[in-house]
Formats: sequence, structure tokens, C-alpha cells
Amino acid sequence: MNLELTRLPGRRIWYSLAVTGLAAAVLAGCSNNGQDNLNNSSRTAVSSPQVSPSPSSAAAPGQSPKSASASSIAVDEQPSTVFYEVFVRSFSDSDGNGIGDLRGLTERLDYLNDGNPDTTDDLGIGGIWLMPVNPSPSYHGYDVTDYRSINPDYGTLQDMQQLVKEAHKRGIKVIMDLVVNHTSKEHPWFVESAKNKDSKFRDFYVWAEDQNRPVSGTSAAGSGNPWHSLLGSHYMGTFWDGMPDLNFDNPEVRSEMEDIGKFWLTQGVDGFRLDAAKHIYEDLLSDKSAATTAKNVAWWQEFRKAMNEVNPKAYIVGEVWENSAVSVGAYLDHAFDSGFNFGLAEALVNSAKTEKDSGAVFTLERTYKLYSQISGGSFTDAIFLTNHDQNRVMSQLGNNPDHAKMAAAMLLTLPGNPFIYYGEEIGMLGQKPDEGIREPMQWSADGQSKGQTTWEQSSNNASNPGGDVESQLHGSSSLLDWYRQLIALRSSVPALQSGGIRDFVSGNEGIMAFERITAGQQVLVALNLTGKPQTLNLQNGEKGKPYSKILKALPGEAELTGETLTLPPYTTVILE
Repeated sequence: MNLELTRLPGRRIWYSLAVTGLAAAVLAGCSNNGQDNLNNSSRTAVSSPQVSPSPSSAAAPGQSPKSASASSIAVDEQPSTVFYEVFVRSFSDSDGNGIGDLRGLTERLDYLNDGNPDTTDDLGIGGIWLMPVNPSPSYHGYDVTDYRSINPDYGTLQDMQQLVKEAHKRGIKVIMDLVVNHTSKEHPWFVESAKNKDSKFRDFYVWAEDQNRPVSGTSAAGSGNPWHSLLGSHYMGTFWDGMPDLNFDNPEVRSEMEDIGKFWLTQGVDGFRLDAAKHIYEDLLSDKSAATTAKNVAWWQEFRKAMNEVNPKAYIVGEVWENSAVSVGAYLDHAFDSGFNFGLAEALVNSAKTEKDSGAVFTLERTYKLYSQISGGSFTDAIFLTNHDQNRVMSQLGNNPDHAKMAAAMLLTLPGNPFIYYGEEIGMLGQKPDEGIREPMQWSADGQSKGQTTWEQSSNNASNPGGDVESQLHGSSSLLDWYRQLIALRSSVPALQSGGIRDFVSGNEGIMAFERITAGQQVLVALNLTGKPQTLNLQNGEKGKPYSKILKALPGEAELTGETLTLPPYTTVILE
């Protein structure tokens, strides 16, 4: 079901709340009435501090925020870290064989964050998400053959430990992809499962004949018939025949995966990005059914509880590829700290492309109220522009640097943990097939820089002048410098770092405006998405908070005269 909410006269946006019955079930608690490990689950985000004890007077859906006083808003703070997604194979090569490796990434840590807050020539990120680093027969690594070791192309377990150690020295967290929905068909478990029906590993996977299931149906992942024939039987492989699904109805499988998670936490890893999180259990009809979602959530709650035994502060973010707030929110009930916000990513890229405010903040404000109810105020959104499964943002924006800068500005001023896909900060291009969006990181224009990977030809970026680190390293107007300034600004303003959010009706579709609020600070963010000067009437906002000071204007100047803010083209302004 879609609820239509009015934001501005004559203007509507759609906010998906999925099935009403599921929404009610989620708000009531997805598993065990929300009692699983409630007292023991320590989460990354803090509980909800209130600016005042009167949240009931906040604006209702469809009502202008002017009806709610600035002193009466309840705020769910989201302490945030800027993460950087790395495809190790493409990032930096330490031994000259053309393949990126863990030592190469370690050598590049100072590019990401040198650990010195007084310097300005590093990106300033606070976390790294490693795409799969386990052994795999595929270049991408999403079909694992050994969960407790490192892909020899990338190095050794000792190299991984050294990376984590050096990252922690610089204040960088390291989370890794954990792919537990399926293994590789070359994994020893599956090899044994296929050839020996009496082996305990037979029940590690889903065999149609063993479970009296029909060899029919459509994969909820959209990859056609999920059943694949082998040695007279049929096994489930939701994504591909090379990725047989594990059987999570088997308690030994669940225990094994919990032990694997604990193993990596003991190596110093700070958490996990969970691949294909909503596909653990499949009904082959719909991945949105309430029963399937509840079963998936129950497993991830079990996993979370097990991880708490090693590191209660481990950060867990799940890939739940949905635009429905309820479908994603279900997993925030003592399972995940975050779910990736795919709907927001689409809205931000579209706003940058069209130079029009999409109404994303209006939706976010209501989404976070729902998430707060589900999680008890203990959640952090995971926001991004694009990732390794999508055409790169610069390609989507037609290689327009101004649009790329405004997309970054929106991303890095909103609540939650922003995730930057490697090379996004230098405007790398990339379009599917998948290899085209995972091309080598561009360190120099001539491709001869130390550490340059060459495992794949950079076909999308071969003729992209200036789209490399060396060319942008010292340029004050470069996209790289823009990212550095935005991340530094986010780190220096508490409300941008951790604040909740409230929509600010700008009355100008070329301006995206919103307030970021903590218990101790309230700021207004105004972004001119267009190539022309725009004005914002501050009287449109809350009467209880007069904004009289420009904290920062990027890239240059803005003018505040009384109640009128004038923004130059493609400008980001923070007011207090």
C-alpha cells in the first residue's frame, strides 16, 4: 500500500509503507515481542535524546512543520561515521602483479585518513567497508570457498590483521562483507553435499528431493528459476547456479555462521556488511511476505546476539534492497544497526540530475519516526549515492561536476552513516556490466602511479580527463577537495555529525533545505541545486529558531540579509 502525503501545495511525494498488516507487526516487534536480548544488545547509535519532553506537538504527516514549535521536537540522534567502500582487487597493488591487495590498501590509508585532525590533505573518512576478501573462484568474491581465510590474491590473514591495526591507529573502523546466504559451489561443504547424500553436509543446502519440494517457482531475487540440476538432484541457488543457498533451518548452519562472525570479530574487525540479508529464507513467491520477513529477522536477531558475546559494539549493516520503510525497518529490531537506504539514494541522484528538491527530507523525517519506534531509538541510517551493483553516480549525472558536487553535498549533510564508493570522490565513471562499475582506482592520469591496479582495462575511465587522484590532489576546486571540505565540515559541526532531521519548506524547488538538530545545537542546511542564484525566505521555517549566522558556505560566499538568504549557484550553506 502507498500512503500519499502532501508536502507542498500542488506537490506530492509517495512514501511506501508496504502491507498494513506487516507495518503493525513490525511496530509490535518482529520476534518474541521484541524481548530477544533487549537488555544486552549494545548498539552503535544512542537512544533518543529529546530537545523537550513534548514530542506530541511535532507536525503530523501532511501538516506543515510551522505548526510545531522548535522547542517541542523529539530528536533521534544518529552518531555517524563516513564509510568508504573498497573493492580490494581494484584499489591498490603492493607487489606489482596488477591485482589490488590488503597491503596495497594499508599503504593508502593516509589518503583516506592520516589520523591527524590538523591536516587537510586526506579524505577524512572514519570507516572502511571491504567487499569480500575471502577465497573465491570469482573476481568479485561473492561466492566464498573458505570463510576463515583470505583470498590469496589479496594476501594473508596476517595482512588483514595488519590492515586493521593500522586503520585503528588512524581512527578508522573496518567492516567486511559477510556473505552467508550462499556459498560457492566449489566450497568443500557443497562438494560433499552433492556427492554424498548421507553426509551431514547434505542438509547444509536446500535439495528439492530431500525436502519434497517442487522444482518450480521464481526466485525472489529476480534471477528466474532458482533450482539447478546436479547428480540427479536439484539444489536451490537463488542468484546463480554457482551460488547454492545454505539451509538456515539447519541449526548447525546457523551455529557455523555465528562462529564465523565471531572469528572475524576476534581478528579485530569492527563489524559486517551483510550481503543479500533478506534472502536467507525464500518462499519462491515473494520476498515481501510477512512470514518470510519475520523468519529472516529472527535469524539476524540470533546472529546479533551471538556477535554481542564478542563485541557488543560491532556495527552491522544489512543489504535489504527495498524502497519500503517497513521492510527495511523490520531488521532494525535488535538485528541490524543500519539498513542501506536505496530509496534515498535514488532520490538524491535524481535531485542532483534535475536540479530540483525531490522531497526526500519530508520522507526521511517520517521514516525515522518509524525506525525509532521499531528500534527503541537505537538506529543509524546507512546512506549512499551508488554502490558496486549500480552505475556510478558520475555516469548517471552525465559527467557533470556541478551535479556531482551537489549529490555529495546532500549525502554528507544528511543523518546516518554516509557510504562513499571508492573513486566517487574523484568522479570515476562506470556503467554495467558489473566489471565496468568496479574498474581500477585511478591514481594518476597516465596510469603509471605506484600501486595502480591493472587486473582489468579501465574502459570507462580511459578517456576521463582529470578523473584521477593526482590531478585533483592539490586543486582547490576539484571534486576531491569538495569531498574533503564536506567531510571536515560534517566532523566539526555536532548537529551535522549526529543530529536528527526536520524538513524546512523552502518554497523554492531549486533549494533543498532542512534542519539538523541535537540536544545542544540546531542548524539549517540550504543547498542551491541549480546553476542560478536562488533565495530562501527563512520565515518559512520555525518561528522559535531564528537563523542569524552563516557557519559555512561552500564553495564560496552566501549573503544573509534579514530573513532572506541568497545562495550563489551550486552552493551549500550551513546557518546557526
